[in-house]
Amino acid sequence: MKKPLLLLLVALALAIAPSRANAQFPVSVVYDPTNYANALLRYAQLVQQLNQLRATYDQIIHQYNLALQMSRNLPNMATRYATIWAPWRNGDAQDLYGNTATWIEGINSGVVPTVVNGYLQATNTLVPYTPALLDAMPANEVQRVQSDAATIHLADGAADNAMEMIGTIRANALNTTDTINNIQNDSLSEDPNLNTEVSVLNKVNATNVLSLQNAQDTNKLLVSLLEQQTILSKQARDSAANVTNADISRRLNSVAFGQQLTGGIGQTLNTYRLP
Repeated sequence: MKKPLLLLLVALALAIAPSRANAQFPVSVVYDPTNYANALLRYAQLVQQLNQLRATYDQIIHQYNLALQMSRNLPNMATRYATIWAPWRNGDAQDLYGNTATWIEGINSGVVPTVVNGYLQATNTLVPYTPALLDAMPANEVQRVQSDAATIHLADGAADNAMEMIGTIRANALNTTDTINNIQNDSLSEDPNLNTEVSVLNKVNATNVLSLQNAQDTNKLLVSLLEQQTILSKQARDSAANVTNADISRRLNSVAFGQQLTGGIGQTLNTYRLP
């Protein structure tokens, strides 16, 4: 491609070059400085265009070689990078008295009614105070037992939520594992159709979406743990408040109780007679 173009430029230069008039020949050549200058200018432009064509050609060859290099796959990708991880395991427990099977079913499925029934069957039933018992208690004692009952109810709700989340994640674990396997197989495949730029971007997007979903599941589990920790903090706070209230009550009533106790003992001693 370069040689014919060079010959054309040489022929053009010879054609436009000035010639001297010779008296031996009847034909005379008229030298025009303006045409000669224009021809030189066109020649310089052609040389510049040729240099630009050469630079463009070198750049295209470089880009082609780079694209060819970038299109090559690593050999034996599956052998070099494929991994195997431990499969998900479902919950399991003995059912000696028939009160754990529903619990196990709930934490493996995430079905809300099954979770609630399983939790109720495996835990002790909270018996409420009757109105008569509450009426017979002092106000501070009523507030204490009601607070204790609220702690138990809150713990039950948090446990139900945690069991539902665990069961949902386990129920979806098989599909999630299949999705991860598909992404891994497509990423390690040597099929050219799976290694185009669009295919790679699709795999990257699918991986990012899967990561976001797993992060959401992790956040839900962390929220469940935080909820249970909050209830434990409430329980500890209620215990500390009960101890403080009991100490205040003892100090307020200790004098009157001591007087009543010593007065009763003195009266008993005064009225006591040996047989």
